[in-house]
Amino acid sequence: MTTTAAPPASTGSVEPVRLFGRTFEYKWVVAAVFVSGLFLDIIDTTIVNVALPSLATDFRTDSVEWVVLGYTLSLAVWIPASGWFGDRYGTKRVMMTAMGLFVAGSVLCGTAQSIGQLITFRVLQGVGGGMMTPVGIAMLFRSFPPAERARAATVTMVPTMIAPALGPVLGGYLIGSFGWRWIFYINIPIGVATLVFGLKYLRESREPTAGRFDAAGFLTSGAALALIVFALSEGPRSGWLSMPVVAAGLVGLVSAVAMVIIETRIDQPMLALRLFRDRMFLASNLVGIFSMGSFIGLMFLVPLYLQTVRGFTPLQAGASTFTQAIGIFLSTQVSGRLYTRIGPRRLIFGGLLAASVANALFVTVNASSAVWTVRGLFLVRGLCMGMAFVPMQAATYATIAPSDNGRASSIFSTMRQVSISLAIAALATILASYTIVGRAATDVARATRGFHIGYLVTAVLALAGALMALRIRDADALSTMKARSEPTP
Repeated sequence: MTTTAAPPASTGSVEPVRLFGRTFEYKWVVAAVFVSGLFLDIIDTTIVNVALPSLATDFRTDSVEWVVLGYTLSLAVWIPASGWFGDRYGTKRVMMTAMGLFVAGSVLCGTAQSIGQLITFRVLQGVGGGMMTPVGIAMLFRSFPPAERARAATVTMVPTMIAPALGPVLGGYLIGSFGWRWIFYINIPIGVATLVFGLKYLRESREPTAGRFDAAGFLTSGAALALIVFALSEGPRSGWLSMPVVAAGLVGLVSAVAMVIIETRIDQPMLALRLFRDRMFLASNLVGIFSMGSFIGLMFLVPLYLQTVRGFTPLQAGASTFTQAIGIFLSTQVSGRLYTRIGPRRLIFGGLLAASVANALFVTVNASSAVWTVRGLFLVRGLCMGMAFVPMQAATYATIAPSDNGRASSIFSTMRQVSISLAIAALATILASYTIVGRAATDVARATRGFHIGYLVTAVLALAGALMALRIRDADALSTMKARSEPTP
C-alpha cells in the first residue's frame, strides 16, 4: 500500500471578516458554522437516548430504537451524496440547505402524533444532519492549512465533548419539566441562529471536478445500509429465518457488492473508493469505524440501563454521564499539544486501548453500584477517547489533495455513520434477547446480563480501533505535524 504526497496548503479565502467590532480570519467563521452544525448533529443523537423509555410508554411500542436508527440511517444514506452536492452547487448553499432541513425536521418531530410519524420526521431530520458534517469538514480543511489541522481538530472537539454529555442531561431536564417534544424544539434557536450567521458571512466555494451525479452509487449504498440494519434490528423480533429478515439481509448484501463494483468502475463516483489507496486515509477510516461505534454505542446503552434497570429518571440518567465531557476536554488540551511531537499513531493506539479497558469496567456496574462509579468510569473514558480523537481528526486528511476534500469527508463521515448505525442495531439486538428495549426490566438480573454483554462489545470495538491504529505511519502525517506559525486571532 502506498501513500500520496502531502498536498499543498490550502488556506481558503484570506480576506478577514468583521464581527462584533473585531476582525477575524475567515477560517474562524467556517469553524463557528461547522462547530454549530456538528453540535446539533451529535446532541440530537444523544439527547434522544434518554427519551426512549418515555417514547416507548407514550406510543406503546416495542420498536422505539428506530427513533435512533431512523435518524442514523438517514444520515448514512445522505452523507455519501453530500460531498458531491457541496462540490457541484457550493458548500455554503448546501450547508445552509442542510441546516434548514434539520430545523424543519426538528419542528415536525416535536409535533409527531404517532411512532410512525416520529420515525418519518427523524428520517427527514437526518437528511439535513447527513449533509452538514461532511460539507462542514470539507469547508474546514479547505480553510485551515495542513500545519494547522491539529489546531482545527481541537476546535471540533468542542461539540464532540460537550454534546454527548449535555445531551442526556438537557434531555432529562426537558423531558421531566416540559415533555419529550422539547428535546426536538431545543434545536430550533441554535439552528436558526446558525442559518442567519452562515447566510451572512459564509463564502461560496465550488469544485469544477464535481462531475455528474452518481445515481446508481447513491441508490445502492442507501439500499445496502438500510436493509442490512433492518435485518439486524428485526431479527430478534420476527426470527432470523423469517422471510422479511432473510430477504432484507440478502438484498442488502447484494446492494453492497453492487455499490463497490459500480463505484470502482466509473470516472466520477459518489464514493471515491480510490481514496482508500491512500495509506493514511485507509488506516484512519478503519480506526474511525471501530472507535465511533464504541463511543456512541456505550452512550446508547448506559442511559437505557440506568432508567430501565436502576429506575433513574431521565435527568438522573443524563447527569450520570456528564463527567465524560470533562475528561474529553482535559485530554484534548494535552493531545493537541503532543500531536506535533509524538504524531498520531501512539496517541490513537494508547487512547483507544485505555478506552477499551474503561468500557469493559462497566460490567462492574450493577444494582448496588453508586452513581459516582458510573461517573468515574465516564471521566476515565473521556480522558481516553479525547486523547485519540484529536490526532485521528487531524491526520485523516493529511495526504488528501484539497480538490478531494469533499469526497474524502463524505467517505469518512459515511463510514462513521455506518459504524454507529450497525453498532446501535447490534446492541439493540443483544438487548432484545434479554429485555424489551426501552421498557422497565421485569427480570433485573437477566436484563443486567444483556447490558453487560453490550458493554463488552463496545470494549472489543475500542480494542479493534486501537489495533487498527498500528497501521498508521507518523511519516504520512508530517504535513499536519509542523509547528503552526500564525497567531490565534
